[in-house]
Amino acid sequence: MTSEIYFSSNHRDLCQQSGTGAGFQFEFSCSRCHDTWRSPFEPFTSGRVAGWVGKAASTAWGMLGRTGSSISTAVDGLAGAGWGSARDAAFQRAITNAETHFNRCGRCTDYVCGRCWNAAQGLCLHCAPDTAAEALAARQRGLNDRASERAYEVGQQRAQNFDVTSDRQLVCPQCRAETRGSAYCPDCGHHLAQQDQCGSCSAAVPDGAAFCPACGTRR
Repeated sequence: MTSEIYFSSNHRDLCQQSGTGAGFQFEFSCSRCHDTWRSPFEPFTSGRVAGWVGKAASTAWGMLGRTGSSISTAVDGLAGAGWGSARDAAFQRAITNAETHFNRCGRCTDYVCGRCWNAAQGLCLHCAPDTAAEALAARQRGLNDRASERAYEVGQQRAQNFDVTSDRQLVCPQCRAETRGSAYCPDCGHHLAQQDQCGSCSAAVPDGAAFCPACGTRR
């Protein structure tokens, strides 16, 4: 009976069946931080021999001016001999080795590395976060939330002096630059739809007027 295979969803097969670099290697990843660990490389002797034979035979046949299709078929057969069983055995050894680098959470069943493991609780840090870290994070969230509330209140106070009735062009119709509600385009100086305000009484001054129509102050 075949033993149970773990790490079915967080491993990557790096094995190479043929060539001088033929061998077995697997990469496992932490389900929380996604850091990886690779198993030691194990050479696949049959695949390496096939690579050497194929290279030598191709060179020899090439010198004779012949094609190497029959050689390729033979080399592929040599490389494939015993590949499946050898890979399965190497994978099982890699899993046994990986189990010393990862911990299986009893709650969510994820495999995590040592940095993502709460040894005191026997659970991953996703299911059992570190109390000190959570307290500091909560304190920072509270600080940020309260600062945002205060800033919002300041904005509400400033809004009392903001003229919400005047039309504003947020994009200059002449150069298409962003105006941010100003009276003149900051890029080309084009006069926008917003009317000028009197520097004395803040009343709207019509375009081209020499004096404020509300208080008579000269522009």
